[in-house]
Amino acid sequence: MNQELVGHIRSAGFPHVSDLIHTFIGGSELHGAKLGGTDDMDIYGVYVPRPSLTLGLRTEEHFVWSTAGDDRRNTAADVDVTLYTLRKWAALASKGNPTALHFLFSPTDGHPTWSLVVRGRDLFLARAAAEHFIRFAQDQIKRLTGESGRGKKGQRPDLEVQYGFDTKAAMHSIRLLYECLELMREHTITLPRPEKDVLISIRRGDHSFERVLGMAKELMDECERAAQKSTLPERVDVDSISELISDAYIAHWQAHKYV
Repeated sequence: MNQELVGHIRSAGFPHVSDLIHTFIGGSELHGAKLGGTDDMDIYGVYVPRPSLTLGLRTEEHFVWSTAGDDRRNTAADVDVTLYTLRKWAALASKGNPTALHFLFSPTDGHPTWSLVVRGRDLFLARAAAEHFIRFAQDQIKRLTGESGRGKKGQRPDLEVQYGFDTKAAMHSIRLLYECLELMREHTITLPRPEKDVLISIRRGDHSFERVLGMAKELMDECERAAQKSTLPERVDVDSISELISDAYIAHWQAHKYV
């Protein structure tokens, strides 16, 4: 387990550090689109709660913490921590949630419980995920065009003043669509992204807003066609995923002598 990340997680007050099975740095750094001195640290992880917190009356699903709190947008000095129980993460991933699917392709230190999950990675991949990637990208675009709300903490006014639009949000929209294409065609998500130079150029404001919108439209059409032709199953097999996750819980509990 990456001790630097574990140190941040411990500082956040997470009480179950010994039950972490996967941690990694997400966000722009994971995707290869980080610009020096401009991004916060996004830490993601999965843990297996003890039996009493899984089977008892007081269950847990996730742990979320940020040095920025809820009232301001993060700066480069901030740290966000988002941890899911294995069952909560699996529920999100099985629905095709893009962020949850990233966990399966992110760097790992080989924890035996997480390795068991990764060996069953294909169970979480289905054509239905394409609609989630496309919708996430569409939601970003709608915020950029003013068609919907501006998000919990609004857009990035410094980027809007400099470039006329939030180039980071625009970059993530295009990134999601590239990921969707690869997932439908190749059944994987490469991290960092192969087209990271394009993503960084969007983030640096090298493309006009109209050009980015045009790229998004073209990629959305490609994603829809790729999903129709994909050899992935239409939907995930929930029963098979449930068996995998229950096996992982039992293996973890036995390894830690919780049962």
